[in-house]
Amino acid sequence: MKESPLKNILADTLTVFWGDWLDLRVRILPVAAAGLVSPVIYILAFGLGLGSSLPKPAIGGNYLEFILPGMVALSSMTISFSGTVFSICGDRIYTKTFEELLLLPVHPLALHTGKMLAGIVRGLLTSASVILVAVLFTQKLVFLNPLFLLVIVLNCAVFSGLGVIVGLTVKSLESVGLYNNFLIVPMSFLGATFFDPATLPIALKTIVYLLPLTYASIGLRAAAYDVTKFPWYIIPILLGGAIVFSLIGARQFSTQQD
Repeated sequence: MKESPLKNILADTLTVFWGDWLDLRVRILPVAAAGLVSPVIYILAFGLGLGSSLPKPAIGGNYLEFILPGMVALSSMTISFSGTVFSICGDRIYTKTFEELLLLPVHPLALHTGKMLAGIVRGLLTSASVILVAVLFTQKLVFLNPLFLLVIVLNCAVFSGLGVIVGLTVKSLESVGLYNNFLIVPMSFLGATFFDPATLPIALKTIVYLLPLTYASIGLRAAAYDVTKFPWYIIPILLGGAIVFSLIGARQFSTQQD
């Protein structure tokens, strides 16, 4: 009996992911700690420093609690994106092993999804370390719930999917720096990490709500502190973004020459 195409794609996806996992599993601690420095600095500078002089936010007991979910969103975005980009660039530009991957009799969507899964795992490892820090600072376990985890996974999927596309596009590591400086860094500060976008003027609010990190930050705050007011539209938006990037990445894999 002939196997269904979907089952074949799933099997191929796990095969591609397993190849990255074999490399990733020996570096679990460095990967988990890789995105921890910036969030801890932001927590100390903004949460404990600046936050002590700010009024109580609309959600969370104080400003420190307000930014902690944003720190999880920020770290998962950064590591999912950069880890995926550098992994693919390393194979394409330096080790020259990427051609072997392209020669595999594997569906392009499976190639993209397998690489994206590896990026999701990287993001989750770093997110776990930031959540641990958040629990230590607040002495609360509100960050440990299924809805919170779901939003993190979707956020990782969006940015690892974007990372695959960028990794297939760039010609050098200098080009990666341009994407980071003009895309990831601005999003880190404009993606509702440090503020409530509902308080912004209409023009700026329009820009902020175009950023996927905004939806992750808002969703994580609601999942942590007020599940009854969780904005459920966030789930299809993040899921839709991950699917769109997967389709674009699969198309790019199908035409990739190097």
